[in-house]
Formats: sequence, C-alpha cells, structure tokens
Amino acid sequence: MEFSIKIDSPEKTQSGCVVVGVFQSGKLSASAKTLDQAVKNAISAQIKHGDMTGKLGTTLLLQKTPGAQADRILLAGCGEEEAFNEKNYLATVIAAVKHLINTGATEATLFLAELTVTQAAGQSDTAKKIRQATIAIQESLYRFDQLKSKPESTAQNLRKISYAISAEPGKAGTTLTQAKIALAEGVAIAEGMTLTRNLGNLPGNICTPTYLANEAKKLAKTHNLSVEVLEKNAMEKLGMNTLLSVARGSREAPKLIILRHEGSTKKTPPIVLVGKGITFDSGGISLKPGHEMDEMKYDMCGAASVLGTLKTAALLKLPLNIIGVIPASENLPDGAASKPGDIVTSMSGQTIEILNTDAEGRLVLCDALTYVERFNPDCVIDIATLTGACVISLGHVASGLLANQEDLAKELLDAGQTTSDRAWQLPLWDDYQDQLKSNFADMANIGGRPAGSITAACFLSRFTKKYPWAHLDIAGTAWRSGKEKGATGRPVPLLTQFLLNRTQQAPAKKDISANKLRASTAPKSSSKKK
Repeated sequence: MEFSIKIDSPEKTQSGCVVVGVFQSGKLSASAKTLDQAVKNAISAQIKHGDMTGKLGTTLLLQKTPGAQADRILLAGCGEEEAFNEKNYLATVIAAVKHLINTGATEATLFLAELTVTQAAGQSDTAKKIRQATIAIQESLYRFDQLKSKPESTAQNLRKISYAISAEPGKAGTTLTQAKIALAEGVAIAEGMTLTRNLGNLPGNICTPTYLANEAKKLAKTHNLSVEVLEKNAMEKLGMNTLLSVARGSREAPKLIILRHEGSTKKTPPIVLVGKGITFDSGGISLKPGHEMDEMKYDMCGAASVLGTLKTAALLKLPLNIIGVIPASENLPDGAASKPGDIVTSMSGQTIEILNTDAEGRLVLCDALTYVERFNPDCVIDIATLTGACVISLGHVASGLLANQEDLAKELLDAGQTTSDRAWQLPLWDDYQDQLKSNFADMANIGGRPAGSITAACFLSRFTKKYPWAHLDIAGTAWRSGKEKGATGRPVPLLTQFLLNRTQQAPAKKDISANKLRASTAPKSSSKKK
C-alpha cells in the first residue's frame, strides 16, 4: 500500500473515495459536515433514513453524489463520541479500508485523523493518529500464504491511501512536516513488523538458526548494516557452554548473530538488543506436551523482533548506534542432549544446574548477555518468549517487563504506552533470588512454579550487573493462537518508539537531526484522481 499526506478539504478532494466519520448519535465529524453541505444534505439524509447508524465498524458507500468532487463517499461509523478512544479510532480506520478493498476505488482520502481521540494522557495528536493508522492498516492487510500451493486470491484495486489534514496550523497543531515524519515512522514500523511476522510464521524446518543468520546477512546487505555470525567453534573458544548445551540435541548448528546499525559517532555507546532465537523448542529431554507444540516455532520471535527493529531503524536512519545480538539454536531431545541434573559453566564462569531442559531460553540468553559486555553498552534490552507464567499473569495484552534500573524501565513503559504496544513492570526483588538456589551449582535454571516470570528474570539479572538492563517477556504477545494463529510483530513498535525517544539525546553523524533523516523518508503527497 502507498501512503501520502495532503492538505485538503473534503468537498474539493478529487479522489476515488473520500472517507468521513459519523458518530452513533448521528453527529457528523467536521469534514462530514462540510461535505454534507456541498452535497445538499445527502449524508444527513442517509442517517435520517436509518441507512447509517454510526455504530462502530459500520460503513456506507455513496457513489457519484452530486456536489462532491470524489467518485465515492464512504461513511465510517465511529461509535459513541464520548468513548472514541484509540482502539475505536483504529477499528474505524480498518473497517473503512476493508470496505474500500472490495470497491473499484484505486485510491482513497481519509478525513479521520481530524477526529478527537481520547487516551490516558489526554488527546492523541494528528501525527500519532496518522502513524498508528498506517501500522494498523498494514497489519490488517498482512497475509502469510507464500507456502500454500494455491494462495488465496488477494487481488484488490485499492493501491493508495492519503491522509488529509487541514491547512497549516499554529504552534499548537500538527504541521505538514510533522505529519510526514509520523507517516514515515508508521511505514517503517509496519515494514519491521512484517519482517518479524514473516520470520515468526515460518515453520521450523525452514527457519533454522542458519536461515536466521542468512536473513540477517540479507538485511545487512540491503540496509547498509554490518553483520557477523559466530559458529560453534568460536562459541566454544569463548566458553559459551550454556548456549551450546541447548544445541547439543540438534543436528542444526547454533549461531550467534551480531548485527550493527551505526548511526552515531564511534565513541557513542550502543544500545544493544538481544533476541532469543530458539527456532523450535520441543522442550528437549523435558519434552513438552504434544498439544499446540507446533506453536513452538514462535520461540524465535524475540530474535525476529530484533531483526525487525533493526530494519525499522535502518529505514528511518536513526542517529544511534544499535547492536542486535541473536543466540540461535534448536532445543530437541537426542542422545547427546542435556539432561536434567547436568551442570554447565557459563561464559561468565558461573555454574548452572539444569533442572529442566525446557527452561532453555535463559541458557542461550545468559551467554549472550555476558558476550555483550565487550560493547560497553549504554543499555541492553533482551526480548524473549521466555515463560508460560507470563501468559498466565498478563494474558495476551501486555508484555512482561523487568529491569535493573528504574529509569530504563520507565522509558520502555512510556514507549509502550505511546504505541499501544504495552508492557507491565514486574518486581525484580532479591527476595526471589533464593528460589534459584542449587545444592550442586551456583544456581539452578528454574525456581519452581511460584513467580516463574520473575525468577526467570532473576536468573538473567545475574549476568547483567555491568550495565543497565531490561527484559521483555513476550510469551503472551508475540503470536496469536486459534483461528487467527500467527505472529503479531510485537514488540517492534515499543522498541522503535524507545529508540525514537533516544534520538532526542543522541549525537548524530555529521550533525544530521533525526527529524531531517526521518522526513527524507516520508512519501510525497499527491492528489491525482484515479
């Protein structure tokens, strides 16, 4: 889909379709009122006759309406005006786009960003509404059918969507430049999410550690990133025995993937993203139940989100140094596989008693978290589908967040709130560390059923004492089950917003501002009729 921004008025818009909002009370949005006057009350007549109720998600198409310059007018139901929050706004946008796809319109102009959207911190500005709508539209149009012999037909006429905003406002409003920057951010985030979803949805027989490494190399070549892939022998020399212990039961070679986006000066400490890359998790000797085990192909969604976020950062030319580190492996049962009771020595020198081989994510992550010390990072964020306990605690709405620095935790929470890709902070108190005690090693790799998400993070915290660190448990948010089964692309929006916020304090290469860089990627506006 092609997106653009333009300053326009609905009655003058030459487009395949103009989209305006109608609330459940029958109240017209500002643009709908203006258009209604131009078409001699044709819109209000439809409402009066009961053809458009304004109920959330409903739509009504008017064609060749006298007085309108556009070929079509689409009325989009917004629901109750008092309850018009971001969720309802995006539902309105998606309903309109899905209706348009089934029409003959090749382009459409949306006058929906003008609507007043309430949120926790007040009202959402126009720029944010444009960005969030772009992401939501791309999400709704996403399909993963490339592995089907006969993919479902997705032919559609709609190729271009324009967001209309009013004439240049004063200091309090959203300018055309700000709107274009927001659109560029939305497009880039959507592309990063698409990469993340595509990788997550691939089956384990295709998306292996080697496949992930090759995808990282392709990404580096396409987006001017640098990449390095460490093989098993290099990891052995580094003493990454916990990572290698997970890979012992697999015929697929493990990989440690290091991807760099160098947007700032060499002296600027990097932000490091570490993504769990278990491309299939059977549980190992501690074998999982067979029910829904196919979904364990999603155990590499942390790795996929790192690649997706790096792609977004590259597209936006963020003036930051960002390093993505992905420890990739399979976790399978075999005669050589790790057994419950085995003790291994991590890269940090700490010894670990493996009481459950299905708690493998923390084993690959702990060596990666030790490895990244060499980068003298500004901060480290690991992203992992780590614990089923997090799903029980937070469901599929929020990701779990734990951190060893409150300021970093707040940055991530705020970024999630801004993007509606929310996280919820759990405590990382020393009280929980006792659950990891072992009679035979420095620690056990599990702490029992109570507070499973917290003790998993407590385990990781023992390897992150040399830098600010946060952990995102995305076990409940990385994919959906059931009829809508598939990867979600989260938490790419949260991570990108975190990075965008950091650009405000980062020294960019050649003193090029982040806004200028992002503005250069914004699509050019056009108002040609199709």
